[in-house]
Amino acid sequence: MQDLNFPKFSFRFKSSENKISIFDSIRKKFVILQPEEWVRQHCLHYLMHVKSVPKSLINVEKELVVNDLKKRYDIVVFNPNGTIHLIIECKAPNITISQNTFDQIARYNLVLNADYLMVTNGFNHYYCQMDFKAERYIFLKDIPNYKL
Repeated sequence: MQDLNFPKFSFRFKSSENKISIFDSIRKKFVILQPEEWVRQHCLHYLMHVKSVPKSLINVEKELVVNDLKKRYDIVVFNPNGTIHLIIECKAPNITISQNTFDQIARYNLVLNADYLMVTNGFNHYYCQMDFKAERYIFLKDIPNYKL
């Protein structure tokens, strides 16, 4: 897999039946290493090792219902009180981040009400803080370090 625009992290891999898997420390299992998964695993390590997010407050690939449709978010970070701090939408490195990507995460946030949003393809990262009163998002240079 190619280098991404993240710090260098160490990962656990295994190979079986001609497929490479990477260990997901949140889901506590090996998952097939696809390009989007490579980005997701970098995001998870970034959250835990750079932004100091406790593992216990991170959720990966869970279902939610948006306008009667079943969807799956990539990563959610919770606040200790159970509200949602951050939603991350990961795309494969070859996918260009577009308005559609922002629309997708905005639809998820209609249900989840996160304070922050992050969209990444591993190379380009976009960070937003929600302004619920003005019904808009404010672009940031980075998401803040996590504080309990």
